[in-house]
Amino acid sequence: MQISPPQHLAPFIRHYIFLENFREGVKNVRLFTDGSTGLILSGNINLLSHISEERMPLSFFYGTLDRYKDFSSQGQFSLMAVVFQPYFFNILLKTSAKETRNHIISVEDVMKNKWQPFQEMLFNREDPLSIINSLNLFFTEFLKQETGSDYNLIRSVQQYILKNRGLVSSKQLEQFTGYSERHLERKFENYMGISPKKYGNITRLHYFLSLMNRGEGNYNMAGLSYHAGYSDQSHLIRDFKNSVGLTPGQYINTKHKMAVNFIEL
Repeated sequence: MQISPPQHLAPFIRHYIFLENFREGVKNVRLFTDGSTGLILSGNINLLSHISEERMPLSFFYGTLDRYKDFSSQGQFSLMAVVFQPYFFNILLKTSAKETRNHIISVEDVMKNKWQPFQEMLFNREDPLSIINSLNLFFTEFLKQETGSDYNLIRSVQQYILKNRGLVSSKQLEQFTGYSERHLERKFENYMGISPKKYGNITRLHYFLSLMNRGEGNYNMAGLSYHAGYSDQSHLIRDFKNSVGLTPGQYINTKHKMAVNFIEL
């Protein structure tokens, strides 16, 4: 279940995703980058990182990802994913998004008492819409604070990149903002965790994904890659495999897509 936030929170939160698994046994899942940051809230998940083979916290924040991460879960669980606009991570945790890139941060270490009620609601299997309403109230109250002087600039640049489907040059960004490439890159990385160029590449890849998903398997790979701004099909496939860990064909044939960038393997 994917739910959009109210309009006043949309500049900060992309959407909420509620997932439940009633099956026993092991479920292998992959999260790959869409340029966002986020928060995973759970009261009972048993999640293991494939890279470190360490048990993940019950609830955690994740910074901007460079590429995909694989996890496995054991047994039944319910969780709430709060998918942030990338720069909200900086505003919420008051830390550089660049320093937390690819990092997992336990909620036990950050604002523990503020998140515990939501974990308990999930553990008690309360209505997901009720939990989302409570989260909306929490974020609304939080955003009454100062969000920082650079926020509007970073959001404008992000929207400019999205509007142009990631096909934006450094020169165009200099003209759009009035800042030098290096100065803008420092500000962007502090809020977004990655450079404008990297964010543009992710945006272009997800535009291609949207075109491919609309076709539901009936698509022309070369035509879609050209329409998405790739110079050739081999360039697309290389970028796709680096980001997703699959070829476009393997991705489209994946049966269980819990979100565009969250799939069951």
